[in-house]
Parts: sequence; C-alpha cells; structure tokens
Amino acid sequence: MLDPVRVEQPAGPRWLEEPAVDGRTERVVVRVLGRTLRLRVWAPASARGALPLLLVHDGPEYAAQAALLHWAGAMIERETLAPFRVALLPPGDRNEWYSASAAYGRSLCRRIVPALRERLPVAGRPVGMGASLGALAMLQAERAWPGTFGGLFLQSGSFFVPRFDRHESGFHRYGRIVRFARGVLSAAAQEDPIPIGMTCAGAEENLHNNRLIAAALADQGHDVQLAETPGGHDFPSWRDALDPHLIRLLTKAWAPAP
Repeated sequence: MLDPVRVEQPAGPRWLEEPAVDGRTERVVVRVLGRTLRLRVWAPASARGALPLLLVHDGPEYAAQAALLHWAGAMIERETLAPFRVALLPPGDRNEWYSASAAYGRSLCRRIVPALRERLPVAGRPVGMGASLGALAMLQAERAWPGTFGGLFLQSGSFFVPRFDRHESGFHRYGRIVRFARGVLSAAAQEDPIPIGMTCAGAEENLHNNRLIAAALADQGHDVQLAETPGGHDFPSWRDALDPHLIRLLTKAWAPAP
C-alpha cells in the first residue's frame, strides 16, 4: 500500500544540490483499460537518437515528491550514468491496476511499452521501476511477459504474505496479491534472468516479505540486490535510496553486451 508512514528524515541527499543537465519533455498518449494515460517522457535536451528508457510507475509522484528528474539530470551531468530517458507513468486506477492485475500487466507490456517505442527510439529493453503496489505491478508484468524489461528497480514492494501481512487482509485485492506472491516464491528457475534492485526501509512492515521475494528471485537465477535502508514507506525514503542503489541497477541493466 502507498499510505505513507511518517518517520523522521535526515537531510536530503547531496545530489539535490548538484547541477543537472537541461532536459526536454515529450508526451505519449495511450488508451489503456478504458482510460487515457498521458505519459510525460523526459530526456536530456542535447540527446539525440536511441536512448535507454526508465519506465516509472507513479511517475508524476516520483518526480514531484522524490525529485526523480533532477536525480536523472544530476547523474548525467556528473557522468555517473550515460544519457537516458525517463517515462513517468501515471497510476490510473492504482489500487486495481497495480495489485497484481493480469489485465494491467498485459496492457503495460503490450500497449504502453509498444506505444513508447513507436513514438521514441528506445535502446534495448526498458528498465521498470515502482514503489509499494507499483513495485508489485512491475514484477507481475515481468513474470507474465518475460523479455519486456531488461531490469527492475523495486522499492518497498507490497508482496503480501499471510505470515507477515494478515493485517492487510482488508484490502480488496489482498487475495490476488497473496496468490501472486506465492507463485513467485514457488517458481522454478527463469529462462531469461535480469538484474533486479530492491530497497526497503528497516522500519517497514514490508521488510519481511521483501526479504522472502528477494531470496526467491535470486534462487531463480536473477541478479538480485536488496538494500535495507533508513526511513519508512514514503517518497523521501525512496528518493534517498536512488543513489547508489538505482545507479547500481541501471549500470548493470544497461551495460554493453559482452
């Protein structure tokens, strides 16, 4: 769930004060599950041609509350990362779509990602990113449509397991999430493993289920790193984990093929 747990936050990361490259924004409009989604796609103003793509669930919220676009521009300015695009995907019917919905996962992989590729030159497979239910939805899409994403960055994923998360049973899609999590935990080795970065604050109720999912994904062949961070279940905590954890994941996912 995305309901924030308020905790005392340290001062923001240093990159908030660093210079960033100038950016430009394009719009991509796609009709999904009866709704019109208007995606804002950011790129360095000077970049041309095909670029890697970071596709972000709750993208407008990440930009407004976690300074994601400034982070991207600062990492490119300091040459920590090569130029890339960021697609900010609005949540639509969030509690329905992001709760391990097969219909939404199909739309993400078969409608949204192709629409982005039609409008913009994308280098390689995009990396999917999300927090809470948004992280859950990215993992569901990757499992249902392997080969769509070249990596995943999952923050505080809502991977409900009854042993730890029975208090969430009042959520109307609790059962569907539990069934999906069980499927991940019992799955066999994957034919096309990808790098997966995960973060979860040590104070979160989601920490236990994130540990279980991370271990299962690693056993299935994925290159998984779970970082247990300060903070809570909120955008400042997710922001503070971008450096170094998202940097590390994108470096792996976008490394040139050997």
